[in-house]
Amino acid sequence: MMQLFDFLYGGVTFSLFSTRSHQVPRSSLASLALPMTVDANSTTVRSPSMSFDNNTFQSAASLAEDSFVLANNSSVNKVPPVIKSGKRPFVDIVTIAEMHDVLQHNRASVSSMKPRWSSTVDQELLDAKVLIENAPVYDDDHTLYHLYHNISRFKRSYELMEKTLKVYIYKEGDKPIFHQPEAMLTGVYASEGWFMKNIKESKHFVTSNPEKAHLFYIPFSSRVLQLQLYVPGSHSKKNLIQYLKNYVHRITTRYNFWNRTDGSDHFLVACHDWATYETRRSMDSCIRALCNSDVKEHFELGKDVPLPETFVHSSENPLRGLGGRPPSRRPILAFFAGRMHGEARSILLQHWENKDPDMKIFRKLQKSENKMSYANYMKSSKYCICAKGYEVNSPRVVEAIFFECVPVIISDNFVPLFFEILNWESFAVFIQEKDIPNLKNILLSISKRRYLVMYQRVKKVQHHFLWHIKPVKYDIFHMILHSIWYNRVFRVNPSI
Repeated sequence: MMQLFDFLYGGVTFSLFSTRSHQVPRSSLASLALPMTVDANSTTVRSPSMSFDNNTFQSAASLAEDSFVLANNSSVNKVPPVIKSGKRPFVDIVTIAEMHDVLQHNRASVSSMKPRWSSTVDQELLDAKVLIENAPVYDDDHTLYHLYHNISRFKRSYELMEKTLKVYIYKEGDKPIFHQPEAMLTGVYASEGWFMKNIKESKHFVTSNPEKAHLFYIPFSSRVLQLQLYVPGSHSKKNLIQYLKNYVHRITTRYNFWNRTDGSDHFLVACHDWATYETRRSMDSCIRALCNSDVKEHFELGKDVPLPETFVHSSENPLRGLGGRPPSRRPILAFFAGRMHGEARSILLQHWENKDPDMKIFRKLQKSENKMSYANYMKSSKYCICAKGYEVNSPRVVEAIFFECVPVIISDNFVPLFFEILNWESFAVFIQEKDIPNLKNILLSISKRRYLVMYQRVKKVQHHFLWHIKPVKYDIFHMILHSIWYNRVFRVNPSI
């Protein structure tokens, strides 16, 4: 059922949808009366994007540069979905634009519970919100405007986080599930370990006085929880859920920090696929930084935070192998290699495995002295296919940026990383799963100039996705922490 909320800005109506995908009536579109452009060799009709935030207005020249035209677009729309017998059809998709609408609606209408008793930290958060909303225009580097939804607000918010934010880390919890970051510094779940390591070592953000804390961190690893407690073959997560429930009971009966806000100023960082389900009941009021950021599966925009899934190969040097070849030395159009996890990858392989010399689409690569490595394929490809597995998240998104390859994200309902800050559509390609059969045509329709622009932008955002032994400004640790801070600031109840 459609839920429609109309907000008027300068005579333009924006419709905010529920998380179910719906089309705006053509009559409504016509009433907007925006100037349209038609491409000579395409059936695509485009209107210029419009924005009303500081630093996000685009000139006519930049609009032309940023236009993304699909050659023979009508054929793309007519490609029938390839669905195996007994599988669900590709329906109920929330587009990136609709996610932004839902986020803005949630920001305007949803706040955390009113604290049961007041604290100075509440007023500090409200003061920060006002300062962010009235941020001075950032005018130092115009090339950054396209990368961020609002660079002025981001810069101001980041500065206030550095100046204001204090985090209290619970001492409760038994190792190795709690308080053992070294157990998870490599592999696909490494974000859990690196964040825990960095925050525990931070003298700047961490406070031992909970009365001064704006946020409370629950320091556990969802991956270690699964390794320690899941009974193979049981197909049951009840004991994992109960373990976390017992922990919440422990801290709520020992302290009153959780009870003051019903946990809305608490947060967790969890990368295992099951974490969304495991934390849904006992920790649902918390800000949850989750790798499995599926907007259709209990991931709440404006409260929860997409957590980057990063495959770290070396705990001594997480930046090993960083970078890639320049565009002139990237002869491969598109690359993917991975296990056959999930329906989207099955369809990708069905259509493109060994079908086209420009499309290097493989199952899991086998190590061989005579073959290119996974990293070298990424370093040598223009586009890196980030197809979902069993869940929406994939380490390939960050890997692509790490190796300076333009990400092609094929994962319906995936909430991109640092979604509230980064303008992903300016440096990545999003393709719905139903359009996998037309993948090559879509990529070839992107002009060389447009590709080069995206390539340069990938290089500019790369520093936001890098782990360091010692955190540096604007790196992945600070960006994750900023997303958590930002969501807390904009959800604090104003009626304190």
